[in-house]
Amino acid sequence: MKVRYSYLPQQFADPEPIFEEIRKLLKTGDFTLGKEVARFEASFAELIGTKYAIGVGSGTDALKIALEAAGVKAGDEVITAANTFIATVGAIHELGARPVFVDATPYYTIDAEKIEAAITPKTKAIMPVHFTGEVADMKPIMEIAKKYNLHVIEDACQSISAAIDGKNAGTIGLAAGFSLHPLKNLNVWGDAGVIVTNSDELNKKARLIRNHGMKNRDEIEIMGRNSRLDTLQAIVGNWLLPQTKFITDTRIANAKKYDDRLSQLKDFVTLAPRRANVRQVYHLYMFEVDPKVRNDLVKFLLDNGVDAKVHYPIPLPLQEGLKQFGHKRGDFPLTERQADRVVSLPVDQHLTNDQIQYALDMVEKFFKNI
Repeated sequence: MKVRYSYLPQQFADPEPIFEEIRKLLKTGDFTLGKEVARFEASFAELIGTKYAIGVGSGTDALKIALEAAGVKAGDEVITAANTFIATVGAIHELGARPVFVDATPYYTIDAEKIEAAITPKTKAIMPVHFTGEVADMKPIMEIAKKYNLHVIEDACQSISAAIDGKNAGTIGLAAGFSLHPLKNLNVWGDAGVIVTNSDELNKKARLIRNHGMKNRDEIEIMGRNSRLDTLQAIVGNWLLPQTKFITDTRIANAKKYDDRLSQLKDFVTLAPRRANVRQVYHLYMFEVDPKVRNDLVKFLLDNGVDAKVHYPIPLPLQEGLKQFGHKRGDFPLTERQADRVVSLPVDQHLTNDQIQYALDMVEKFFKNI
């Protein structure tokens, strides 16, 4: 049996409804910041629960523009998670700011208890990452931010519809960035992203930044850039957005199937704590095993048709491309431990129960034979 990781051929198996909307678009020539973009932004804001949503060219740009609109500039410091994808840090770095890393919790998000010690006079913002579809501990983070007068920009790129204490990811800080990359829970046919906020001021500035700083076609209010959500991509987003609840509910149900059986392998497998106050949406389903057997397990799964992955084997602060920040092994012990131990299994909404059970059978078979 094959348990593939990418579900895109199934998700877009019948693209004709999308093609029909694209044909209508071709007749209008409304290609740039068209009506479909405005419709998508309004629907996305309603889904998340914010006053505004601003479509941009990528999830990375969503984070970068949100930071810039909040006033982060060259020479500032932004505190963020040590275990994240490069886009988080890339957004900070592209502004000329410095990322300051904080170690992880057992559930793969930034350790709020270690943030205060990372604050310096140059700190301008905190960017918690809602990694894997989890949500960071936002209450203490917001308390710290208020104490030190810092902005909080949520990296919610992996966590659409996730929530903590009844509050959706993206609604707690000043603003948040979401990604619509093809492998995200809500996706389009290429790169795209969304900024959400309740701030009138940040909304206005972010809209200017994404469109060359243009107040109108004749007046430039500020220096900006070109990072507009394409109208064509908004059409795809408008088609898929109504399915978000189904996508979320199915991923949660699939994760529970994994949890129920993997928890029986407690001598070999460690699961992250499942917190009662968090709705985790499982962009990634990860578990941990002994690092001595991790690579052998992944190879065994791949050899038997299960597209297992590792997110990510090298902690971001230890990557060659980030050596200028001066970190060494031992600086972020839990992040490093997780990087040595994690395995990811497919968890998407198009998996069958047979595929999930087969993947679990293969994990069990591996550990029975070692």
